[in-house]
Amino acid sequence: MSTLQTLSDEVAALTERLGPSVLHVRALNGSRHGLTNGSGVLVSPDGYALTNSHVVHGAVGIEADLHDGRTLLCDLVGEDPATDLALLRVQAYDGLPHAAVGDSNALRVGDLVLAIGSPFGLARTVTLGIVSALGRTLRSPAGRAIEGVIQTDAPLNPGNSGGPLVDVQGRVVGINTALLFGSQGVCFAVPSNTAAFVTTEILAHGRVRRAWLGIAGEEVLLPKRLERELGLAAARGVAVRRVEEKSPAEAASMRANDVVVTLGGAPVTSVADLHRLLNSEAIGATADLGLVRDGRLIHVSVRPTEAPSVAAR
Repeated sequence: MSTLQTLSDEVAALTERLGPSVLHVRALNGSRHGLTNGSGVLVSPDGYALTNSHVVHGAVGIEADLHDGRTLLCDLVGEDPATDLALLRVQAYDGLPHAAVGDSNALRVGDLVLAIGSPFGLARTVTLGIVSALGRTLRSPAGRAIEGVIQTDAPLNPGNSGGPLVDVQGRVVGINTALLFGSQGVCFAVPSNTAAFVTTEILAHGRVRRAWLGIAGEEVLLPKRLERELGLAAARGVAVRRVEEKSPAEAASMRANDVVVTLGGAPVTSVADLHRLLNSEAIGATADLGLVRDGRLIHVSVRPTEAPSVAAR
């Protein structure tokens, strides 16, 4: 009983400490002429808050309910539909309560976590669960793969989107983004390290910069024979289905049906691998691209350019 009481006391204390940093977010959507309800979390004393892109995308006005009963307007500082994240700034900048952002890479399967948000508009609702799995891949509303996603059984419902997933130290380790409808306790959060990267990019550039090759591709299996003969990391790659005109891929003489297996010496076994390697550091940097073409491994030089902004669907 003492262990259970200690756990109960810890959860209650965390909830009391973090509750004031959690927002109930309402966005007036210009295209659908309706309100979208979600959650958010203040991550700095000067009013910056994280939420989901799908909560605020296309909004003509955003407001947030604070724990003290105030309703304040919010500015959309920037959003990244590719990771379903958005950065808001609440229009009251003096000493707002906020949560610390933790290191999602330190999470372990089985760690206890809390989800706090406004399911169905019920502000600052708390649920408890564990980290069920790490490293999941989730498709964002923009169609891009979000990597390293946290799976949890802390129950989420519509309206939890954008709220924090919190570890036992009271640090935000994820931004709750989705649940698998029809399931029991299969919920997902974008890792806090991804959120920290997105926040830094938005504050520095107004958007998240990524490199662009100019191809449409899909994951394919390669014959085991080729894996052995060509010394590939795996019998998988990304098959090129289309090469955009005037793109870095076209300049590198890439063709439809080429299979990308390395970029800059790193293995490419999935679209997610390719997305991860095409980060802002790859913009304008010449890299070696390994391709399987007609059963042979060839190498070409490619110089990715900055990708156009990704819009949510």
